[in-house]
Amino acid sequence: MEKSPRIENKKAYHDYEIIEKTEAGISLHGPEVKSIRQGSANLRDSFVRIEKREAFIYNFYIAPYQSSFEKTDPRRKKKLLLHKEQLRRLERKTDEKGLTIVPLLMYFNKNGIIKAEIALVKGKKMYDKRQVIKEREEKRQIEKKMKNMGAK
Repeated sequence: MEKSPRIENKKAYHDYEIIEKTEAGISLHGPEVKSIRQGSANLRDSFVRIEKREAFIYNFYIAPYQSSFEKTDPRRKKKLLLHKEQLRRLERKTDEKGLTIVPLLMYFNKNGIIKAEIALVKGKKMYDKRQVIKEREEKRQIEKKMKNMGAK
């Protein structure tokens, strides 16, 4: 059995401070599911907006499936499937604190159903991003020195 791909939004981890994660289902058409199974999707620059008590994901690019007669817009908004209480809580937090909701990950669960991991996030300032990069570089240098000391 081949392993189903995981589509990650790596840019979100760099640009945002993740506050809270939630799992949601996603409503897709048949060819879109096949295309995701092939790994032909991209979460970069996508975001979630709550409209009329429903959550939608915008800018989630799914490449058109090659042998499909059904043509859909690759960037159409897709409905997220959440419980009413989850929707209310997310809507409250985005309204009150000015937070944003972004998708972090798309994956197939053990039953073969596509799930989306969405997160409530707060934008990082430029100096926060620089600080994270600096810490990562320092950690790499320390690990490199430790490795060199162990080799001698």
